Amino acid sequence: MFAAWALLLSAITIEVGATAALPRTHGFRDPLWTMLVLGGYALSIWLLAMVIRNIPVSVTYAAWSGLGTAGIALVGVLLLGEQWSALKGLALLMIIGGVIILNLQGAH
Repeated sequence: MFAAWALLLSAITIEVGATAALPRTHGFRDPLWTMLVLGGYALSIWLLAMVIRNIPVSVTYAAWSGLGTAGIALVGVLLLGEQWSALKGLALLMIIGGVIILNLQGAH
């Protein structure tokens, strides 16, 4: 089970990295960045497909989408110059809390 969670965290990290690189594609006109972004998304989805062999798909997808959303929001603020607000922070805490609750529910 630990390996499945490690794969899921890898899928999330790769997806966040690909999303963070998306502006560099310049609307998919830069071939190198476009290949990196699309390759990152493909690898992330492939890892996600491996994970659902061991973790229920509802928990897997909730964690992937929720933590991916929170991750790219943090990357946006820390690395891409996006603005931070208390509301954004609260929303991120709610996302993370929802993922934790789903995981706890899925464990029973």
